[in-house]
Amino acid sequence: MPLLEITNLVKRLGRNNSEHQFTLRIPHFTLEQGTDLVLTGESGSGKTTLLNVICGIIAADEGAVHLLDTNISALSEAKRDRFRAEHIGIVYQTFNLLQGFSALENVMMGAAFAKSKFDISARAEELLVRLGLKDRLRNKPAELSVGQQQRVAVARALISKPALLLTDEPTASIDARNSIMVVEEMRSLAREQGSTLLVVSHDTNVAAMFSATQTIHDFIVP
Repeated sequence: MPLLEITNLVKRLGRNNSEHQFTLRIPHFTLEQGTDLVLTGESGSGKTTLLNVICGIIAADEGAVHLLDTNISALSEAKRDRFRAEHIGIVYQTFNLLQGFSALENVMMGAAFAKSKFDISARAEELLVRLGLKDRLRNKPAELSVGQQQRVAVARALISKPALLLTDEPTASIDARNSIMVVEEMRSLAREQGSTLLVVSHDTNVAAMFSATQTIHDFIVP
């Protein structure tokens, strides 16, 4: 049984004169546990929509998304939120850090809704130190560089040791050299804790870092 399996997925987005502007259709997609996969495709091809459906931020209109033998698409919104907190880590393209909280507090928020069996504060500090932010624990996002903010977002996504780690366009906000370093650090930490990594990106430099690469057009249908 794969870690993630998608079957007969349909997600309709946007309306223009009562017509859907975009429909994502995926007959079948699987991701094996322990796999590091980068999913490529141009902007507007549905990569971010797919991530949002996988993690339950938005619900599929049709089909099933199974993760850890749970059909996420069949859960209520509240149950999807709980499941995501406990089993999925997400590094958003825009980071989504809380501006009124420190780097340490932002990372701890990643475990706020999960049933943690460890010291959240100690775990958050450990991750930030590993990511080179030992001297920035108390700094708020506005006091950090964009690259440092991305590292905070990575630490937050990893804090609950998720089964699946999703990353959306990791090179979109920072320069290529630093983004490659962050992806390498993130992948290393994910491997250590046994998290399966799925990255979506249109950047060929990111794709070149992974042995397993697919384009979204390999499995979507018009």
